[in-house]
Amino acid sequence: MLAARNRGLDLLGVVVIAAITAIGGGTLRDLLLNRYPIFWIADARYLIVIIASALLTVGYVWLRPPPENALLVADALGLALFSLSGAQVAETAQCTPIIVVLMGTMTGVAGGILRDVITAQVPLILRRDIYATAAIVGVILYLLLQTFGLPRSRAFGTGMVVVVALRLLAIRWGLRLPIFRVP
Repeated sequence: MLAARNRGLDLLGVVVIAAITAIGGGTLRDLLLNRYPIFWIADARYLIVIIASALLTVGYVWLRPPPENALLVADALGLALFSLSGAQVAETAQCTPIIVVLMGTMTGVAGGILRDVITAQVPLILRRDIYATAAIVGVILYLLLQTFGLPRSRAFGTGMVVVVALRLLAIRWGLRLPIFRVP
């Protein structure tokens, strides 16, 4: 929503950006895992929810601007949900743990990369922000907790909490990854 607003997009542009952000990572994951039909083609309700959510958000923001960081909190929650859900899809496909981490992280961040490229911004994960790192840590913790016997649903919830917490703490305290420099 912020990307669409900051670039002056029309209503169709808002819906397109919302859809690309929401399904971009999962689409790429499904293509790489050779899962057909792709999840949103198999179940069009994903698109209906995305369109309805985008339009309702536009209406809400038009009537009442959200609190300053509300959209950042929503983004952190989306990052957590998509990352852990993507990890579960990769687990179901019997991928190795490193591929589960990569697929989970990609599911969480690739839609945002596509959004940023389309709106002519440097993708968030290429900047110093702790974003993909939060997803990686959450998915790794999810896998580790299962290895130590925690039920899948509790490991999922714990992984989500960690992703959200890391992302929000990074925003709150301005935590960033170090910049690579050659001496």
